[in-house]
Amino acid sequence: MSTPLPCPCGRPYSYEDCCGRYTGGSGSSTPAPTAEALMRSRYTAYTLAQEPYLLATWHPSTRPAALDLNAEPRPKWLGLQVKCHQQTDDNHAEVEFIARYKIGGRAYRLHETSRFVREKGQWYYLDGDIKEG
Repeated sequence: MSTPLPCPCGRPYSYEDCCGRYTGGSGSSTPAPTAEALMRSRYTAYTLAQEPYLLATWHPSTRPAALDLNAEPRPKWLGLQVKCHQQTDDNHAEVEFIARYKIGGRAYRLHETSRFVREKGQWYYLDGDIKEG
């Protein structure tokens, strides 16, 4: 029996038991129960180049027509740190995070506060503010 793959989001669970249940990695998907769970699953989807999931969980009012996740140079995602998760009301939340990645041997950090909205029981990524420095 093979060892389950760890979840890219950094939680101490297998991919199947963590973000895979939201991204469809186990064959079917369940909506993420919180904005933080959605944000973690979206990070995981970026690491696995799961464009359909990213577009499906992006709010239609701000969603791009497509993502080119396989364009070169492709980032190598190194880790995720959730700094803060705040639900501002029943249907709105913010998640501050730092995602680390490398492109061409050079390391980068994406520090963002993302906004999420829940509609008909499902969370969507709305937009975010990138923090410089």
